[in-house]
Amino acid sequence: MARRVLVTGGAGFIGSHIVEAYLAAGWEVTVLDDLSRGKASQVPAGVPLITTDIRSDLARATVASGGFDVLNHHAAQIDVRYSVEHPSGDADINIAGFVNVLEGAGKGGVRRVVFASSGGVVYGDPEVIPTGELAPKRPVSPYGVSKLAGEHYLRALGGLYGFEGVALRYANVCGPRQDPKSEAGVVSIFVSRLLADQPLKIFGDGKQTRDYVSVQDVARANVLASDAVLGDSEEHDARAFNIATGVERSVLELAEAVGRVTGRVPVLEMEAARPGEILRSALDRRKAAAVLGWRPEVSFDEGLVSLMEWFQSEG
Repeated sequence: MARRVLVTGGAGFIGSHIVEAYLAAGWEVTVLDDLSRGKASQVPAGVPLITTDIRSDLARATVASGGFDVLNHHAAQIDVRYSVEHPSGDADINIAGFVNVLEGAGKGGVRRVVFASSGGVVYGDPEVIPTGELAPKRPVSPYGVSKLAGEHYLRALGGLYGFEGVALRYANVCGPRQDPKSEAGVVSIFVSRLLADQPLKIFGDGKQTRDYVSVQDVARANVLASDAVLGDSEEHDARAFNIATGVERSVLELAEAVGRVTGRVPVLEMEAARPGEILRSALDRRKAAAVLGWRPEVSFDEGLVSLMEWFQSEG
């Protein structure tokens, strides 16, 4: 019998790619999404879509009664600026909503929960670059706090309910279907604006760095994390994995790269730095390679080209 997985947020940017990766690996997939950001059109034909909020009774009951082997949790509030302005709203979705579906996982006998965490925020401004999983956790935004809290709930409730929890700490994910209106999608924003001959807004001095990883590589990591043999350690970081390239790129370097791929010269508009934004981020990916057998395969320029081609096909 095919293994069964429920992907929350499976109609969204990252989630829809994960759904496709599970299908390609022979899994039976169900999607749960409230469509606040996701699109029903991004759910592959034949995949059941349950439209509800992760805080709802229906969401909890769906996980509890669906006979799923794996719960893959990607439904979330993803905007750092929103979390700074509305920390209670961020916590309501990212903590209360996650706990709600974890309760369902416990009642439904789910074997493993794969949780989308964020290596770009849980470490805060780290002392060591690339940053490993054991680094101190010092989030500087409510969004980062909610992701770290989610990891703790994953570990604690897994111990109480009997499921294994895996936290994937993403770097900055980019690729086709990324919303150019989303604050989290700077690569998508830059590509879409250059293709429309619009200037690029740079917040702060543009020297802040990020680690950009392809959404296709991220999707593959999720499938691997669903079956990988994990250790028995109860330490917080034992089942957390950075999904990243380990390469730092500044915002100014990103603007240059996008200009190179699109064949256009970017015009930069400098604006004030944003509160809650970290200065440097790149993640050590060696643990994911050793335990999950995962390595990034899509180069940075290949990812930019695929994103550009997607925008052109959509336009």
